[in-house]
Amino acid sequence: MKLFEAKIDATKNLLPKDGTVNYFGKLLNDKEADYFFKTLLDTIEWRNDEAIIFGKKIITKRKVAWYGEKPFEYTYSKTTKLALNWTKELLELKTKVEYKTGETFNSCLLNLYHNGNEGMAWHSDGEKDLKKNGAIASLTLGAERKFAFKHKETKEKISILLEHGSLLIMKDTTQTHWLHRLPPTKLIHTPRINLTFRTIEEN
Repeated sequence: MKLFEAKIDATKNLLPKDGTVNYFGKLLNDKEADYFFKTLLDTIEWRNDEAIIFGKKIITKRKVAWYGEKPFEYTYSKTTKLALNWTKELLELKTKVEYKTGETFNSCLLNLYHNGNEGMAWHSDGEKDLKKNGAIASLTLGAERKFAFKHKETKEKISILLEHGSLLIMKDTTQTHWLHRLPPTKLIHTPRINLTFRTIEEN
């Protein structure tokens, strides 16, 4: 099932059941999106991601960065990151995202995919540090990439093309019932930055 529509209805739930995903289309115009893409590419403290898989440390080609309103710890793939202080640009984008979605966020995990060979395998964002059933807002800058969902039980799949400057939000029970991924593609040769604004709950 493909979800490509000329007129975007941000109130439409892209999932048929067991969660809520809304696509807002372009939050930023092309000039704004180009500016934030270049600035984040140059100023964010990018690091290769690390994961412990079957007891072995894996270093990814994809790069990541973790920012927040305080030095939150965030653990996923059995590694822990400490949040850096917000940059001016990240705070600007957070304000725009919060205004558009009506949600509030205290942190942001950024991913840098250098080209289409780099992607993300099926997973859900259900880490214990995250607010249970909280919203996760995903802002895309750079290369347009396909983003896919798969129901954990029925295996039903849904995909959407995320544009440069566009915003998608996942909330309610989406992470409980659905997996998502960024499939690799040989057709894309330019970088993409993905910002996922989240809410960390401290114990």
